[in-house]
Amino acid sequence: MKKQADTGASNSAIVKRREQLLEKARQFNLLSDVFMSVVLNDKAACQHVVRILTGISDLIVKEVRAQYRISRITSHDAILDILAEDSKGKLYNLEIQRSDTIDHARRTRFYAAMIDSECLLKGQSYSEMPEVYIFYISETDLWKVGRTVYEVEKCFKGTGVSYEDGIHIVYINAAVDDESDIARLMQYFKTADPEDMSQGALSKRVSFFKKDEEGGAGEMCDVSKEIYEMGREDGIADGKAEGKAEGLIEGGLEKAKKAALNFAKMGFSVEKIAAGVEVEEDTVRQWISEGEEQTD
Repeated sequence: MKKQADTGASNSAIVKRREQLLEKARQFNLLSDVFMSVVLNDKAACQHVVRILTGISDLIVKEVRAQYRISRITSHDAILDILAEDSKGKLYNLEIQRSDTIDHARRTRFYAAMIDSECLLKGQSYSEMPEVYIFYISETDLWKVGRTVYEVEKCFKGTGVSYEDGIHIVYINAAVDDESDIARLMQYFKTADPEDMSQGALSKRVSFFKKDEEGGAGEMCDVSKEIYEMGREDGIADGKAEGKAEGLIEGGLEKAKKAALNFAKMGFSVEKIAAGVEVEEDTVRQWISEGEEQTD
């Protein structure tokens, strides 16, 4: 009888924990890089967003890559939240940024350079490089001029002549509502309300993850577990953890190491992992190196 009671209590605890994780998952919005990457790793949902951001209503998304890592031996890695390609070969990088403390302009410059390095194969001419659009989405108005959209324009000084190099950088924020289609999309990003079906394929995808307990919500439960148990609420990609999990607070470096290795497997950069588990970057690199040696 005691064994049955213990089993019942254990099952009850598991059910309760799952319900807690599902509730956490339902609180995610699309300004979380994790949730956005999961949701937009779907061509229809991604296509809906890219059509609104570009203003091209018949744009066709051919391929989507989420949390796409670009690595170079001698340089910093780039992990792109979303990299999509359309039917004409144009590339669209969607980045979520919630931190106000980094150098946003140089970050976009770095991402553009890494994407370019990935696109031009040996023997190809420079004219074969694709058009690249970087949509840098933030919760706050980074440039503080009161606009929803800031599109970077390049020109030759004093001439008014445009300088076209195929890189298009657009800063978008969810703080300023100018009642445009993009602003309405950003307001939806802020809520990700599963009952709001105003955003077509995007709404369907969000509803799937937040309401379908046997399918999408179950997947988000697993994501929520990873995030909350490893010291990451929804901001490790911003270079900081908004809440450390109890295991990291009480368990010391060993649990921090385990969390770091799990995040490395998920494709996060050393910089972001170090900020999330609050250890030095060199320590994270050492842990990853040791982990790779053990698997060889």
